[in-house]
Amino acid sequence: MLEWRETGIILSVRPHGENGGVVSLLTENYGRAMGYVYGATSAKTRGIMEIGNVVNARWQAKASSQLGTFTLELDKSHAADVMHDPARLTALQAACAIADRCLPEREKHPAVYAGLTALLDSFAGDLWGPSYIFWELGLLREMGFGLDLSKCVSTQAVDNLLYVSPKSGCAVSAAAGEAYKDRLLALPPFLRGEARFDDADVLDGLRLTGHFLLHRVFSLGNTNLPEARLRLEARFSRKIGATEAAEAAGVA
Repeated sequence: MLEWRETGIILSVRPHGENGGVVSLLTENYGRAMGYVYGATSAKTRGIMEIGNVVNARWQAKASSQLGTFTLELDKSHAADVMHDPARLTALQAACAIADRCLPEREKHPAVYAGLTALLDSFAGDLWGPSYIFWELGLLREMGFGLDLSKCVSTQAVDNLLYVSPKSGCAVSAAAGEAYKDRLLALPPFLRGEARFDDADVLDGLRLTGHFLLHRVFSLGNTNLPEARLRLEARFSRKIGATEAAEAAGVA
């Protein structure tokens, strides 16, 4: 009998059978690991099996090629912590769905695990929006599609970087991008090393990383971004639209 024990983050739970489920975990030493959990959908364990929860896992199987079974104990309930905030909850679900669909099974990605752990912890504070964008940038880098935001791809300038090329994934300065700015992606201030940010900047960040996740990762499998990720961007877009409408009404 093969066995290992590890702390993991629940990425997904797929019902299987009468009350069981196939659970996908992200672990530091075993990567994205899957296993069957008896009673996963029962009332007794439902609170444990929430997306984003941190669990202490024991995996067992007769052979490494088998799915195996998980025995899970709750370590930290991130899902319960953000349940009151739809935006944070959607971001948590989006990050877990992206990791679940992007990462190959049983392939170690400790940097992604560390980044997701930090992101989940960030939901307790006010910087979770930029933290989410940094996590997606880190995932892109880990998948071999890192963006170069350090200098202008055209002039090599390191100052006044306002845009990102949707083709090369490199930064573009204000001067070099002026004539093409309608075709470029916005580079939010917090990705330029500035401390300030607002909801509009987070939306720009979501559009930036979402573009490259879609065209460099998900399009390879002819699929769209996870539904939760689409909802997260739409939520910020509606919020910005409502704010702009309120401001316009106030001016009028």
